[in-house]
Formats: sequence, structure tokens, C-alpha cells
Amino acid sequence: MRRVALVTLVVDDYDEAIRFYTEALGFRLVEDTPRPDGSRWVVVEPGTGAEDAAGHGTGLVLGRAKDEAQRARVGDQTGGRVGFFLHTDDFARDHERMRAAGVTFLEEPRHEPYGSVVVFEDLYGNRWDLLQPAPDA
Repeated sequence: MRRVALVTLVVDDYDEAIRFYTEALGFRLVEDTPRPDGSRWVVVEPGTGAEDAAGHGTGLVLGRAKDEAQRARVGDQTGGRVGFFLHTDDFARDHERMRAAGVTFLEEPRHEPYGSVVVFEDLYGNRWDLLQPAPDA
């Protein structure tokens, strides 16, 4: 079996990123391990039920920017495009919970042939789709 296990997301601060992803988006903190250089290995996962045999799905490594070049990419890792896609099995539930948690939505929810979708921004301005695929999609 092959799968994308982790994707790095460059952030300004570990703790504020952990709070946003766990509290506002409902992800679970999988690992937060200090490293000898003062950085941390931080992994969060949405906990979607699509985990592998070891209990892991695709996760985000929250990597604190180390220099000016990396700080310049915080919030713009995909050039303003939607770069991350959070699938859900209950669009209304997750949209309402995220809205109540203060997540910034850039549009009203849409119901497309492929499913229900809305674009939102994470803590730093990266664009995401919250998407419940249509049953036949």
C-alpha cells in the first residue's frame, strides 16, 4: 500500500497552530516532540475514519518557519489557490462548528454536482475546501 502520509504546512508559531487545527478545525494532535535544535515535530490529523492499520490518516506536519524565506511562505504556500481539501461526512455539522469557532469562510456554501463545498482560510490565510462529496461522486 502507498499513500501520502504527511504534508508540511509552514506556520509562525507551534502552539497557535495546534490550537487552531485542534480547536477550530477539530483535528487531533498526534505528536508534539521537542527536537535537539529547539524545533518540534508536530503532527495533526483530521481523524476522518480513513486511517491505515496503524491508525494514521494523512497528517499535517506543522513546521515553524526558520528563516525569512520560509516566513514569506506562511499563509501562501499555494500562491492563493485552494491547496488543501478537508472531506467530511456531515457538511452542515462541520461548517456550523467551524463557523462557531471563528473560522473565516470566503463564500457561502455551494452545492455542486460533485458535492457540498465551501472555501475557508486557516489561521494564516491558506485556502482550504470543506467538502462533502456527493454520494455518487
